[in-house]
Amino acid sequence: MIEISLDEWLVKRNMTLTQLAAEVGITVANLSILKTGKAKAVRFSTLERICAVLDCQPGDILHYKAQ
Repeated sequence: MIEISLDEWLVKRNMTLTQLAAEVGITVANLSILKTGKAKAVRFSTLERICAVLDCQPGDILHYKAQ
C-alpha cells in the first residue's frame, strides 16, 4: 500500500490544497484524489511539479506500507 503524506508537507510549507493545485497546474479535485490516496496512478510530470513547489523529494510524500 502506498501512503501519501501531502497534508504534512502542505502544513510545513504553509500552503492550502487550492494554492498547491494552482501552482502545480492541476485541479483541486485531482489533487484531492491524490491526497486521500484514492488515485490509481500519478504522472511523473505531476509528481515532479508537486515536489518542485513543495521543495521535497518524491520519497518525502510517497511511502510504501506493507498491508
